[in-house]
Amino acid sequence: MAKLIFVNLPVADLPRAVAFYEAVGAEKNPQFSDDTAACMVLSETIHTMLLTHAKFRQFTTKSIPDAKATCQVLLCVSAESRAEVDGMVERAGAAGGGMDPGPKQDHGFMYGRSFEDPDGHVWEVMWMDLAAAQAAMAKG
Repeated sequence: MAKLIFVNLPVADLPRAVAFYEAVGAEKNPQFSDDTAACMVLSETIHTMLLTHAKFRQFTTKSIPDAKATCQVLLCVSAESRAEVDGMVERAGAAGGGMDPGPKQDHGFMYGRSFEDPDGHVWEVMWMDLAAAQAAMAKG
């Protein structure tokens, strides 16, 4: 069985966060969702658990930082093409997220952009031509 990842994110407004993640392509799994948490499926192996602040506090005694003011992680997901990268970022913008909070990256064999969800969590979306990347690295 492939390993699964569950990225737990504290959110201020759960219904708004669910609508945002659905707009960028995630599917809500009702089996693991209630009025305090929503399991958003990004792929067969990647899930984002959106948790109200009260629910998030059940898992840690640390304070919840304001992701709009601080950054602890940059989350990155792969895309099948440059068009998929652009599409996801544009859907995020249309759903009320921030587009390209970080610089766009275009190295020919690798292309990436980013978006910020309504709570300030930053997601990078990256496409890479692996064969071209390996060839470029082999040249030094």
